[in-house]
Amino acid sequence: MRDRLGPLEILIAHASGSLGGHLEKTSPEQFEHSWRTAAFGAFLCAREAVSDMLKLATASPSCGGRDAGAMLFTGATSSVRGRGGAVAFSSAKFAVRGLAQSLAVELWPKGIHVAHVIIDGVIDTRKVRKTYKPSAKNPLLQLNAIADAYWYLIQQDRSAWSLEIDLRPHKEAFFE
Repeated sequence: MRDRLGPLEILIAHASGSLGGHLEKTSPEQFEHSWRTAAFGAFLCAREAVSDMLKLATASPSCGGRDAGAMLFTGATSSVRGRGGAVAFSSAKFAVRGLAQSLAVELWPKGIHVAHVIIDGVIDTRKVRKTYKPSAKNPLLQLNAIADAYWYLIQQDRSAWSLEIDLRPHKEAFFE
């Protein structure tokens, strides 16, 4: 695939495992599945992508004014503060955030922008509209707006890179 498309320049690690439940109701298998999907999956993707990105940086030590790549990791409010009843999801998202922060320390000096994106809210999709039938008053995140935020991070000037951004709909009642 790399022969046809060229080196990997952008990684968006967005996977998450099951929510699980409260501690006593979360099986070890559910917990491990969340961690394997979110944290270990993000690690494996980053590990695979970094060689292409480092080659881009090496090919042009100054990166010709452009960066060697971007790695964006999707989190949730659970990656900042735990969520009751979602012990597997919350702990895995904490791990993804820690991975992103560690990789930023390691890779920013090499021209690779690493950022963590907190998505806090319900994303407006056909499935959400069909399943939950939200009213016009329900705050929903729009897919195009989320994509624009990710694209902004990818194109950010290296003199002012963001490590973390928090996306939420404007009508959201914070932390309720």
